Amino acid sequence: MDRQQEFVLRTIEDRDVRFVRLWFTDVTGTLKSVALAPAEVEGAFAEGLGFDGSSIDGYTRIFESDMLLQPDPSTFQILPWRGEEEPTSRMFCDVLTPDGEPSSADPRQVLRRQLSRAADMGFTFYTHPEIEFYLLQSKEVGPDGQPVPVDRAGYFDHEPGGVATDFRRHAVNMLEAIGISVEFSHHESGPGQNEIDLRYADALQTADNIMTFRTVIKEVAQLQGNYATFMPKPFGEHAGSGMHTHFSLFEGDSNAFFEPSAEFHLSTTGRRFIAGLLHHSMEVTAITNQFVNSYKRLWGGGEAPSYVSWGHNNRSALVRVPLYKPDKAGSARVEYRGIDASANPYLTYAVLLAAGLKGIEEEYELPEAAAEDISALTSMERRALGHHSLPGTLHDALRAMEESEFVAEVLGETVFENFLRNKRQEWDEYRVEVTPFELQRNLGIL
Repeated sequence: MDRQQEFVLRTIEDRDVRFVRLWFTDVTGTLKSVALAPAEVEGAFAEGLGFDGSSIDGYTRIFESDMLLQPDPSTFQILPWRGEEEPTSRMFCDVLTPDGEPSSADPRQVLRRQLSRAADMGFTFYTHPEIEFYLLQSKEVGPDGQPVPVDRAGYFDHEPGGVATDFRRHAVNMLEAIGISVEFSHHESGPGQNEIDLRYADALQTADNIMTFRTVIKEVAQLQGNYATFMPKPFGEHAGSGMHTHFSLFEGDSNAFFEPSAEFHLSTTGRRFIAGLLHHSMEVTAITNQFVNSYKRLWGGGEAPSYVSWGHNNRSALVRVPLYKPDKAGSARVEYRGIDASANPYLTYAVLLAAGLKGIEEEYELPEAAAEDISALTSMERRALGHHSLPGTLHDALRAMEESEFVAEVLGETVFENFLRNKRQEWDEYRVEVTPFELQRNLGIL
């Protein structure tokens, strides 16, 4: 037994932890949980905990359903919202086959493989997400058929004693209590819309943090009698919720994206990484924007990036190079703005890291930076500048993905096929749905 496992067992005993929740995700990033009695944790470390994989979306077929959960002791945390009466903790798990091998269906393992590839190239991959969400009065819609936000505030508005202000304070305190460091929090542009930015961490820890973050946000909202949603576009007339993420590669203690004498202080490695992101952006859009509703955000304005482009401090671009902080070479980074708040973080960071690494390996050339507001250009102007559009619907994104050998290789056959199967089913159900828009527009005149 290693030291981390010993620490977990000792903490469970010292804190009188009553329940240990083992967490993992399905192929779409839905959190799964099983509560383990404290006396069973040591056995789970040694042998794993068996479960029926055929009951989890994207795992195994019925005749090969036995799977194992292997708790990762480095992710052990007490859950502060459960209180001290019946202390409850959680650990994320890796999913294994019965013979102890990593499961090809585990999204966490997909990301691990790409991080190992980066390590083989001498890189450590760091990520810093900016996560947006809406705080609503409840999950029920109002008399007008629309969700009801908790306020009508806007971007960076300060409302002393406001519901969202109080909510963010409680949420940030709870995130810090569970070991997730927060950098910023503020009201976003939509009514009831908020943003909380997490500090830099390696990509696997960030993905685990995002899954925990979503749970914390929903728990705090529920405690306050409200409801939080990460739905990409709950309001047609207001901005959608994204998960813009800043990326950086380090070689030891050196930021591989930084070159003091280069344009924008962006190194050749950084330029090729961006070129890889752009080159493969169409193929990975189904991963970064996995729901029908995601494309209402991508094409609904509000600074959502709809075109394949990059720029220096250009918030209309898909990839942005933020302003460099003088004397802080470690802060050099690139921001990918094409991720929505509901994406599976394990698969998302895996395909984007793989795209960037492929750009480095194959020495992709980076096109000219976009200096203008790309969404304000005409279609002819965008074509002339080489700014191709991202997929317009989930159907279009799935077609680009299913033709991609690159994405198939990154995800592995099992995840690739199961993701496509899940999303095709969603699209098939959506395309036969008669919407209120159609009824309001057509029923009285046709």
